[in-house]
Amino acid sequence: MTSPALVLVAHGTRSTRGVQMIAALAEAVARELGVAVSGRDAELPDPAVRTAFVDVLGPSPAEVLRDLCDTAGDSVPAVVVPAFLASGYHVYQDVPREVAESGHAAVAVTPAMGPDPALARIMTMRLRAAGWRPGDAVVFAAAGSSDARARQDVRRAAAMLAEHLDTPVRIGYIATGAPRVAEVVAALRESGSERVFVASYLLAHGLFQQRLHDAGADGVAEPIGVHPAVVRLIADRYRAAARELVRTRAA
Repeated sequence: MTSPALVLVAHGTRSTRGVQMIAALAEAVARELGVAVSGRDAELPDPAVRTAFVDVLGPSPAEVLRDLCDTAGDSVPAVVVPAFLASGYHVYQDVPREVAESGHAAVAVTPAMGPDPALARIMTMRLRAAGWRPGDAVVFAAAGSSDARARQDVRRAAAMLAEHLDTPVRIGYIATGAPRVAEVVAALRESGSERVFVASYLLAHGLFQQRLHDAGADGVAEPIGVHPAVVRLIADRYRAAARELVRTRAA
């Protein structure tokens, strides 16, 4: 039986570095699974690893799922892994809609990447690399969302980071929601914090990451990016869902 394909679904970005990061992440996950990333016209490896986007870029998840066929022309089962740090509109609405539109009969969708303790550990490392020291104030910078479930995920992720740092963490939003990152940085300074650092709850470089450098902090951590712990997290999500999908189909 052909192993289920892995479809890594990202938001999409106009940032070249962001697109390159998603491609690098897919390649790293493929190496973790012991396969090569498959192009649209290539014979499918076992399992295949493909990328799809729900906004800005293509191909869409529906397009990728419709393309997943073996040499006999039969659909290959697939596991969709949403590469999102919080579960908002894209995870709850766009991804299920794309799966339904694909007409694919054997698809499993995993939980989003975040929140997860592994991401908090990476953010801790990124903060320390940016110069953060115990006693420095921390702003947890998230893109933001109008979806209450996504905001709850951000609060959970911030709590995980606070636990790892053993220090309070204040949340600031970059694009949607309040307070904004710059406002939180200013408030911390007014309350007496001598040094303020921004922890980036972003996956890749792009416009949002650039905005963080204008927030007035003493240092800004790098995005989460392609880290071995992220690769393992995605691979583990895939393996768990693939086992269940194979078991269900066999039954």
